[in-house]
Amino acid sequence: MQPAPSAPSIASPDTNRSGELEVLVIVAERGSLSAAARQLGVSPSAVSKTMSRLEARLGVQLLQRSTRRVQLTPEGRQLYERAKQVLADLDDAEAAVAVRSVPRGLVRISASTSVGQRVLAPLVGPLLAAHPGLRLELHFTDQVVDLAENGVDIAIRWGRLPSSDMVARLLGRTRQLVVGAPGYLALHGTPLHPDDLAGHRRLGWSYRRAVPHWPFTVHGQRVEVEIGEAVRVNDGDALRRLAIHGAGLARLSLYHAWDDLQSGRLVPVLEAFDTGELEPIHAVYLGRPDRLPPRTRAVLDFLKAHVDLRHAESWPGTIDHAAGAAAASTGNP
Repeated sequence: MQPAPSAPSIASPDTNRSGELEVLVIVAERGSLSAAARQLGVSPSAVSKTMSRLEARLGVQLLQRSTRRVQLTPEGRQLYERAKQVLADLDDAEAAVAVRSVPRGLVRISASTSVGQRVLAPLVGPLLAAHPGLRLELHFTDQVVDLAENGVDIAIRWGRLPSSDMVARLLGRTRQLVVGAPGYLALHGTPLHPDDLAGHRRLGWSYRRAVPHWPFTVHGQRVEVEIGEAVRVNDGDALRRLAIHGAGLARLSLYHAWDDLQSGRLVPVLEAFDTGELEPIHAVYLGRPDRLPPRTRAVLDFLKAHVDLRHAESWPGTIDHAAGAAAASTGNP
């Protein structure tokens, strides 16, 4: 009496199921174990063991073996047809997310209002032209958002970054200047020394990570002047507009105030006491750099190649360290 066929077993986690199906397909199409072995670059016995293992796991005979040829049983034919589709679907799935695939899909980007309007917005059109398969969702806020919690792929962060599990790519650096409107300075006078700020209205930030002082270099030493803001806001563009309308003095990034400085809507002050420090601007993201989705990698690479902040590193009137130190020592900024 023939023993009853064994019930199919559930594949263990270490079973290479797609590999077994691939061997079955090649055996069926080549018509022999030896021909399949040559195509796979393995021995015929390895192919035979793989087929025997698959049959034992499924509890059904898949191949009719003879000395000259191997043929599929009806069950083997059924599995062969399904296996071809499964392997084709697997190829499609891998191609859809592989690094070599065309960037496609939605990318969510978070940036401060000023960075979004002056750095990111001008690049959106060229980015989409270069990668028409992309869609963008832009969130402009001066609040620091949690990337994982908010489903953000890339965040553009200004300033030095705290330690975290995020990966950062430097996009550029910017100088910061204390600025005021000509009307405000005409009414209240132009500060000639950081100590003069005590007699001026200062504008600052209201969010928690804001630094409560402005740094300067006096007699070669770094000094920090408490802001004591007359007005505090949580939006960079609002801060810029307050300064333009004469509400007080503000310390703004050069890229942010560039157009206003060129037009004369804002005027830099205390340039002789500038520290010369440059604040970095990074694109940050979560995950390993070598496993980024093509859509995210495409945006990061584009930003790295096209964000140009070299003009924001030095205002034409900014005095260098040596000149600043000399002016501070003589009292002539």
